[in-house]
Amino acid sequence: MNTTFSYAGNNLQLCRWPLQQPNTSLQAWDAADELLIEHTQQAAVQFFMQHNRQPNLLIINDSFGALSCALAKYAQVQINDSVLAARGSLYNREQNTLGIANLQQQSSIEPLPNSADIVLLKLPNNHSYLHYILQQLAKVVTTDSIILASAKAKDINRNVLAMFNNCLGEASASLTVKKCRLISCQFNPALRDTETLAFPLRWPLENSPYILINHANVFSREKLDQGARFFLQHLPLVKLNDVVIDLGCGNGVLSLPILAQGKDIQLIYCDESYMAVDSAKMTVAANFPEQLAYCQFVVDDCLSLQADRTADYVLCNPPFHQNQIVTSHIALQMFTDAKRVLKQGGHLRIVANRHLGYSDVLTRLFGNCRQLAADAKFVILEVVKRS
Repeated sequence: MNTTFSYAGNNLQLCRWPLQQPNTSLQAWDAADELLIEHTQQAAVQFFMQHNRQPNLLIINDSFGALSCALAKYAQVQINDSVLAARGSLYNREQNTLGIANLQQQSSIEPLPNSADIVLLKLPNNHSYLHYILQQLAKVVTTDSIILASAKAKDINRNVLAMFNNCLGEASASLTVKKCRLISCQFNPALRDTETLAFPLRWPLENSPYILINHANVFSREKLDQGARFFLQHLPLVKLNDVVIDLGCGNGVLSLPILAQGKDIQLIYCDESYMAVDSAKMTVAANFPEQLAYCQFVVDDCLSLQADRTADYVLCNPPFHQNQIVTSHIALQMFTDAKRVLKQGGHLRIVANRHLGYSDVLTRLFGNCRQLAADAKFVILEVVKRS
């Protein structure tokens, strides 16, 4: 893996998070980061000449801290929806001896600060989340704010520019540089977004009495994804006082039939997304408010905060990508962590695309694997933790 990031005559050592990823061709930055860094440095010089002070930065969606590290001389607030991004940024600042005295990290569900002179935004792939971010920025930026955004050129289209124009003000995109483009936007306080979406969204789960609640960056925003729909047909029957972990919980849909089985079942919701965990909490509150006391909601890197041998069941619909990169390491980390936290005789049950071959992976890890169900696209697999 290439870990040496060279920019403007400087070098940084940057790693993707979590560490020790199997795809050694990946790196912790891209050309969109380089564009943002270059233009922010130029804007900062101009800002200093005009105001006789260094600018305050607001950095949004900085996946592994490349922006935070390269611009570490400036006071900055970093906003991420992923705890992996937050931890990766801290790790990379530490290994480059940059310190964190001028870094403030906030989650995606906290209000944005109103002190940003320069806004740096790596465009998320999720347009609902982008719309939400732009709506939030409109509440805190001023006409003096410098607003810069970047992404791959193929991801900056008319719809994206229209979103900036409708939410913030006039936006323009640069020519393509290394397959990426930069958006510059001038805030217009007289503008009113005509396509305002009210996040979080509430919608009924089909053929059920349940209501689901989704923040803007939660997978499957207004309808159930096919994997979860299939998994709902094959959930386990659990016993009273069992501890069940919903790993990669999303909006918490998988837990609802489990909660319906009894009040004394303990549910632990884990996800790397702040918006996902908060969505799950609101979903439980909307459907089983009397059982909130039996539930825990944890933003975590898989199950790193969960104690050994504490769970009877782990339910999981594992992702096979990180950002836009297809990868198997997250699923493997989920399975490994599940083995550690399950009690003897505990069960891991997953839904997965048939082509991913998780049966062999689980058999090697647990020594057993049983296929409970299958359709044309998905399989339900279960393993038992034995001595």
